[in-house]
Amino acid sequence: MSEKWGAFYTGQYRNVFLECGYGEAEIEARLQHTWNALFDGDENTRIYYEADGGKGYILDTGSLDVRTEGMSYGMMMAVQMDRKDVFDRLWKWTMDHMFMTDGLHAGYFAWSCSPDGTRNANGPAPDGEEFFAMALLFASHRWQEGPPPYDYGKQARDLLRTCIHKGENGEGYPMWNPDNKLIKFIPDCEYSDPSYHLPHFYELFALYAYEEDRAFWKQAAAASRDYLKISCHPETGLAPEYAHYDGTPNNDRGYGHFFSDSYRVACNVGMDWEWFRGDTWEIEEANKLQAFFADKQPGDYRRYTISGEPFEEKSLHPVGLIATNAMASLAADGPHARANVELFWNTPVRTGVRRYYDNCLYMFAMLALSGKYRIWLPKRKD
Repeated sequence: MSEKWGAFYTGQYRNVFLECGYGEAEIEARLQHTWNALFDGDENTRIYYEADGGKGYILDTGSLDVRTEGMSYGMMMAVQMDRKDVFDRLWKWTMDHMFMTDGLHAGYFAWSCSPDGTRNANGPAPDGEEFFAMALLFASHRWQEGPPPYDYGKQARDLLRTCIHKGENGEGYPMWNPDNKLIKFIPDCEYSDPSYHLPHFYELFALYAYEEDRAFWKQAAAASRDYLKISCHPETGLAPEYAHYDGTPNNDRGYGHFFSDSYRVACNVGMDWEWFRGDTWEIEEANKLQAFFADKQPGDYRRYTISGEPFEEKSLHPVGLIATNAMASLAADGPHARANVELFWNTPVRTGVRRYYDNCLYMFAMLALSGKYRIWLPKRKD
């Protein structure tokens, strides 16, 4: 790891918008406006809905289902915005409808449910579990814990234990390969998704998971940084949606190209640099991604091979790609960093059917670039 001057060590978070000349009041208003649009906006904009019984859910407006991805993202947004009410509603819905207590995947969360809570599948998706765990740890550190299931810290630690020990003494599979310490696309497969790799989360899991699990998470952080280097193209910086453990694209199901999942790699590279200065390679990677898109217009974003060859198929989530390329500016020091931030600032939240994924990435970019996507540490006990 490089020098210890990331936000974890300094407590200082870059306000990239401020650096680009936007005013503090204007930035704060824009962040709040984005939250309001997504969580309390009109029916063509919002993605959050309240339900009976003190519950709420994030709707994938394209598929009309509720996913662990979106629920965990919503919880992370809520803890960053200090909205315990929303956080608790999302977590109650998740525990009531998604948490599996028996069967092959007991201890994990069903990745897709209908808005009424009926499960569409009984399989989990690891990107949801890792965001649940991090959001719960931050909630534990920021707010007072309550009775189950609002004993956030224990819930997070139990989940992290399940993720790496599942199957050791019975049925099921872990979400991380125990040998190479890489996160899997799903527990019962042996390949990965580069956008699932969150070394900045794993550094914190190494501090706050159960003590006997901490060494694993430290190793996972290092393994993920190394994996991103071999799965991102050395010239374009583009990553495939699915990749084998050796970093080569996994095209067995047609997901070996740069498309929707891949966009999140830019987020994760930017955040790992901002929080931990994870690896100087992240600067190069952010610069390459931004350079690749410098001569392309959002209306013409496409599916690409990781070497940069375009397909006819256009991007399903161009606003999300604008947001993630802007988040790369947390690490980038090249000539395109400011332009990507300005493009994002001048792009409104997406409305209409496909708004869910774009606007999740949009909200994360608003938080990150305003210096409000923060590490919440345990409160000191004086």
